[in-house]
Amino acid sequence: MRNMSKGPKTHHVVPNPAGGWDVKRGGASRASSHHETKQDAVDRGREISRNQQSELRIHNRDGRIASSDSHGGDPFPPKG
Repeated sequence: MRNMSKGPKTHHVVPNPAGGWDVKRGGASRASSHHETKQDAVDRGREISRNQQSELRIHNRDGRIASSDSHGGDPFPPKG
């Protein structure tokens, strides 16, 4: 069985201190991509997260998580 100590694979949409928004893989120091608008970053983040079956965490300007989308790896998938 895989070692789960790292938690689920995640990608994050986070504000860039210099302006715009970044998509980052959880734990990575460098952004996977940079976007002018939050919506563009969210769209790209969803695409990456679907491809890699990770969870997408969308942050507000203040850095707090505003919402998350799960794309695989959900321990409790909805029934039906």
